[in-house]
Amino acid sequence: MAKRIGSDEGFTEILNREVGFSHPRSISRRIAASEVLILLLTARIFLDGYITHSLSLSCLFPFSDETFETQGGVLLIVYKMWVLDAYVISIRKSCHVFWICTLNSWIVVVISRDKGIVKKLDLYGKLNGHEGCVNAVEFSSTGDILVSGSDDRQIMLWNLLNGTRTLTYPSGHCENVFQTKFIPLTDDRTIITSGADGQVTLGQILENGKVETKRLGRHHGRVYKLAVFPGDPNVFYSCGEDGFVQHFDIRSSAPTTVLYSSPFTHGCRRHHSSSRIRLNSIAIDPRNPHYLAVGGSDEYARVYDTRRVQLAPVCRHIVPDAPVNTFCPRHLRETNSVHVTGLAYSKASELLVSYNDELIYLFEKNMGFGSSPVGISAEKLQEMEEPQVYTGHRNAQTVKGVNFMGPNDEYVMSGSDCGHIFIWKKKGGKLVRAMLGDRRVVNQLESHPHITFIASCGIERSVKLWTPVSNDVMSLPENIEKVTESNRVGREEQSRVTLTPEVIMHVLRLQRRQTSAFTERRYVLTDVDGDEENEAQFISGLVAGDDDSSERECNVS
Repeated sequence: MAKRIGSDEGFTEILNREVGFSHPRSISRRIAASEVLILLLTARIFLDGYITHSLSLSCLFPFSDETFETQGGVLLIVYKMWVLDAYVISIRKSCHVFWICTLNSWIVVVISRDKGIVKKLDLYGKLNGHEGCVNAVEFSSTGDILVSGSDDRQIMLWNLLNGTRTLTYPSGHCENVFQTKFIPLTDDRTIITSGADGQVTLGQILENGKVETKRLGRHHGRVYKLAVFPGDPNVFYSCGEDGFVQHFDIRSSAPTTVLYSSPFTHGCRRHHSSSRIRLNSIAIDPRNPHYLAVGGSDEYARVYDTRRVQLAPVCRHIVPDAPVNTFCPRHLRETNSVHVTGLAYSKASELLVSYNDELIYLFEKNMGFGSSPVGISAEKLQEMEEPQVYTGHRNAQTVKGVNFMGPNDEYVMSGSDCGHIFIWKKKGGKLVRAMLGDRRVVNQLESHPHITFIASCGIERSVKLWTPVSNDVMSLPENIEKVTESNRVGREEQSRVTLTPEVIMHVLRLQRRQTSAFTERRYVLTDVDGDEENEAQFISGLVAGDDDSSERECNVS
C-alpha cells in the first residue's frame, strides 16, 4: 500500500474551519482508478471553468456503507484515497462539497444537486488539431480520454485532464474516418475505426508509444458505425452499405458474416444491388447484448438475435436473415420516403431512431411490428401505441447520430443541419436546451460515461466540449422559434418529393457548400456571440480558436 502523504491533523483543521465538525468519523476504502481520474477531471473543470456549483457527481460514489448522520442532519462521507494520497469528503444536504487533498494542497469543489443542470450546459472548450471535418468522437470508459476521427484520416487521443492531444496516428484508411471506438478492458490501448473506404481497422498502442495498425475486414461500400460487445475485449460488429453486418473477433484472422439485411418486399431472394438495405447504424441492447439493432436505407429499424443467425464467411450471396422485431412510426410504414441514420439503446432497452429529413422516435419493446411489418391489419395498427417523438431539428445533409444523456438516460440529444445541438427531455419530448455547436452542421454527440459532459463534432475541424459551467439556468435562444420553423419548412419541402433509397444516399454524398450557405442566410444565430465570448474563458490546455473551415468541405463522396 502506498505511503500516505499529509496528516490527519491537517485534514481535521480544514474540516473544522470549513464545516465545523471537530471529530469526523473516518471510513476508509480503496477508490477505483476510474473514480480518481474522473474526480480530478471534475476538479480541473471547476477550478478552470470559473464556476464551482453545477456538476453532480453523486452517481460516482456508492453511499450505502459510507454514509452516516452528524450534527444538524448533515450526511457526512469521508474517503481515504490511498491511490493518490488524498482525502475526499462529501457533505450531502443541499449540495455536495468535495475537498481533494493531494501533495498537501487542498482543492474545494462545490457541486450542486440541481435537477436543472442540463440547462446550465455551455461551451467549455475546443480541441483543435484535425485538418478536416470531425466525424467521430468517443470517451474512454473512465472518461479522462477522448478519441476522435476525421476526414484527414488521422486518429487523435486527447487527455481531458489537461486538455492536450497526447497521440496522433494515421488510421490506415484511404478515405474519411466515420467511427472511432475504444475496445473495453484494454487500458484504452486498442482502438477500432471504420471509414468511407469500407475498411475496418485496428490500432494497437504499444508501450513505447508507437501504434500498430492493421485491417481487420472490409465491406463493399461505406462503414458508418461499429458496435462493441459489452465487456468483451475481443468482439465487435460492423454494418455497411453492402447490407451486411460483420462479426469480428480480434483473435481471429478474418471476420464472419452475422446477417444480411434486405427489404421486406423482397422476401428471401438472393440479394443484388437494388434489394439490399444500405446500413447506416448499428446498436447493441445493453440489457441483452445478443439483440442487435440496425437501420439504413428504408424506414424500418430491425432487431436481430445474433444467437439465431449462423456465422458464415463473408460472401456476396446469402439468404437475408429475419429480424425478431421491427420498429417504425405508423405514418412512415411502407412509404419508402425516409431512411434511418442513427440508432441508440437506452439502459432500459428503449430504442431511439433518427430519420433522414424526418424526426426522432423512441420505441419501447412492445411497440414493434414483430418479425415483419408486412400484412399487419389496419385495426392492429390503430391499437399500437405511438412512440415518443422529438422535434425541432433537421437531419438532411449528413448521416447524423442520436444519443441519450444523463445517468438514467433522462435526455435525448441530436445534432442538426442548422448547427445547433438539441436536447430534449426523454419523457414528454420537451426541448430544454439548444446550443450552437457548429457554424454549419453538428453530426455526432457523445455523452461522458459518468458526468454531465458532452463532446460534439461536425463540419468544423474542432471537437467541442460542453459542461454545466454557466452561472445561470440558460433559456432557449431568442430565435429558437425561427430556427425550428426553418427546419420544419425544410423537412416538409423535402417530403413532397418521393425519393428512392439510392437517390437519398446519392444526395448525402454531395458537397454541402450551397446548402450551408443557404442555412446561414435563413436566420441569424443569436448565440454565436455567446460562443465567441466563451472562447476567452477556455482553460489553458485547450486552444481557444478554431481553424476556419470555410475553405474545406466535409468530403464523403
